[in-house]
Amino acid sequence: MPLGTLDRTAPPLFNQGPSALSKLIFFSTLALFLMVADARFHIVQPVRQAIAAVLYPVQWVALKPVQFVVGAGGYLEDLQTAQKNEADARKALMLQAERASQADTLAQDNARLRALLELRQLQQTPGRAAEVLYDAADPYTRKIVIDQGLAQGVAPGSPVIDAQGVLGQVTAVQPFTSEVTLVIDRDLSIPVQNTRTGVRSVAFGDASAHGGGLELRFMAANADLQEGDLLSTSGVDGIYPAGLPVAKIERIERRADSAFARIYCVPLAHVMAARYVLVLQPTGAPSAPPPAAAAAPAPRPKKAEGKAGAAVKGAEKASEKNGAAAAAAKKPAEAAR
Repeated sequence: MPLGTLDRTAPPLFNQGPSALSKLIFFSTLALFLMVADARFHIVQPVRQAIAAVLYPVQWVALKPVQFVVGAGGYLEDLQTAQKNEADARKALMLQAERASQADTLAQDNARLRALLELRQLQQTPGRAAEVLYDAADPYTRKIVIDQGLAQGVAPGSPVIDAQGVLGQVTAVQPFTSEVTLVIDRDLSIPVQNTRTGVRSVAFGDASAHGGGLELRFMAANADLQEGDLLSTSGVDGIYPAGLPVAKIERIERRADSAFARIYCVPLAHVMAARYVLVLQPTGAPSAPPPAAAAAPAPRPKKAEGKAGAAVKGAEKASEKNGAAAAAAKKPAEAAR
């Protein structure tokens, strides 16, 4: 074979294109650009929402076997334990019924006092029930995912509570799910108030304390605080309604070399075992306008109008008769003069 007819090109196996170092530099630069752009300008947020909407059916299907196993285990619960739980629930229900009647009486007295003092009435905060789907995959945060999102009207920043107290706050909303940051997360803070003394402060998440807790910071060492004090939301931030229980003071450390005390608190909500939660509307959110029917004055009953009209007509006739009698009495007097 002549030498000029030989194929001198490299086989396809050795054609690798750009070098591995060039690929590493290019993709590293692209990753850094996307991270900085997403952190500052949130340009990837629409893409993240679209991906979450597409992956939601896959997550729903993947969770079904787990839910089936959990449900099967619930059906196999021992009968004696179920009866004991029912008896305890009935006793608790009787106690709650008594407290509810007392609470209704106190609410009526409170409404009368507020009307007497011309104070603004407390508004009921609307809420929406939700179920916890799973914990967030990030091991450095304390977050959960619930099954309510933009489609159900959940707004970013909405408070989330359970049966015992404040659980956290909605920090990310997807079309069908929402991400809730728990109160023990170090990036979350809640304005609280000591129910015993009325002193306001701010509770910060402290995930490293006893496996999850809160901490009151910037409190003076001589502040009137005691172990066991109940902390509730103060309502000054325009997000959390006032009066929601948050935590109890567990331990107070006063140091001579510091002007501030270290105050550790235990959350009242089941932050690590919550199953069903309630998503409240932020108190600073605009409420829906009242309906036109409620704003318009109520029409009078026809019977009442008829009675009122008859009374007015009777009064007019009586006045006419009195005027005629006065005129008749006036004529003889003039004639006598």
